[in-house]
Amino acid sequence: MRKMKRALALLSAMTLCFAMTACGEESSEGRTKSQDDVSIATDDAINAGDPDISGQTVYWMAIYDLNPTGNADRSVALSLFEDVYGAKIEYVATTADTKFDDLSNRINGGDPVDMFPYEWDAVPNGVNKGMYDPLDDYVDLSDPIYDGVRELAEMYKYNGHYYVIPYATSDPLAITYSRTMLEEEGLEDPYELYQEGKWDWDAFMDMMKQFVSNGDGSEQRFGCCGWFGQALLQSTGDTVVKYDGNKFTNNIMSPNIERAELLMEEISKLGLYDPTWYGYFPTEGNILFYGMAPWHLSDSNAKNPDADIFLVPFPKDPKSEEYYLNMNYGATMLVKNSTKGDAVAMWMKCQRLAETQEEYKAAAKEKALIQSVNAQGKVTGFITEEQYDFMQTWYDTSKIKSVFDFGYGMGSLMYNETYDYATRGVMNNIGDAILNQKQYAGTPDTWAEIRSEWQSVVDTVVEEYNAKLQ
Repeated sequence: MRKMKRALALLSAMTLCFAMTACGEESSEGRTKSQDDVSIATDDAINAGDPDISGQTVYWMAIYDLNPTGNADRSVALSLFEDVYGAKIEYVATTADTKFDDLSNRINGGDPVDMFPYEWDAVPNGVNKGMYDPLDDYVDLSDPIYDGVRELAEMYKYNGHYYVIPYATSDPLAITYSRTMLEEEGLEDPYELYQEGKWDWDAFMDMMKQFVSNGDGSEQRFGCCGWFGQALLQSTGDTVVKYDGNKFTNNIMSPNIERAELLMEEISKLGLYDPTWYGYFPTEGNILFYGMAPWHLSDSNAKNPDADIFLVPFPKDPKSEEYYLNMNYGATMLVKNSTKGDAVAMWMKCQRLAETQEEYKAAAKEKALIQSVNAQGKVTGFITEEQYDFMQTWYDTSKIKSVFDFGYGMGSLMYNETYDYATRGVMNNIGDAILNQKQYAGTPDTWAEIRSEWQSVVDTVVEEYNAKLQ
């Protein structure tokens, strides 16, 4: 399976995990996961005035089940949905390769399907293909429960309607590192630099260069690896495609984007980037920084027990006062022609309650800090309390800004993962082609060439989508 597709599938599957229960995995008591290992105290008062959905079954199509499987436990949101609202979720399985075809076939065939996980393709492409209905009639965004995500819903508002109402940000592309390795190399801790507002591209580059130069030649060293280019691009706070609520515009000529791309050029020319795919923080000790969403963290901790692993948000653009973090968004799409709009809205409310109410947040943390253990009793994954607590601060929109680029949701010309530079989507090539020139045959050496080759494609796509706006 292709590297990016595999990452997207994992990100999709783990969105719920980190946004609400983290996935995890350490406990001083050494407990292991089991069904409802942490009980959730529910209060029937939370559904006062809500539609009565008791006895309803909502059909959820995705590559992962919202119901507990294996040795997983029931999420906070599912506990609320079942115990307070009296409804249940039935899983309709699909695959990463066939999910959109399966959804379309189910809609056209009249088979029950009500909910689908939000993915980049949802807006505007999925909406224009008739896959989703708006949530306007079912969700009251003036409700205080949506404080903190209301602006995200507005960011996604398309053609006058709310199709995506995030219950949380999730899967931030962050930088993971070993504090043990940094100490041995005489390098500063990025966490301390972040606390001082000094964790930026300049500090990032300086540390990578020093780490590589510190090598004795016995092994090849790299400054970074992982899912990197997209996060660097979005750390500027800028996007390739702009949308003002009325029309889309091509922003590929932005000087902010150019500055990020020129930095990628430098990283590539200096040989600082290792294009090898790693599913967890590398154990060899020859790579300083690993760029990835925290879904890997539990596994990385277990595989690197002496590394003292920690992670920080992606470094900021030196020209910016803000930390802009490339994140996914935890959201549920209402499938076209569903008759369960109220029930889907109540599921969304349960997700949001799990994110905002202190008692549920405490339960989610308790779940997250339970270690994973295999049948032989070996610890296979855990998250430390220090890691968990720090990551929660990333979801505070007053501290870190999230970024969404509509270019990722504008069809295969804009987003299409292949190993051929000529057939990859524009957003794919802008995001990482310079860093992966050896993987994508025909990739130019410079941003100027890449921009020149793809600018007209963005113009064409933007024009097509503007024609579809009412």
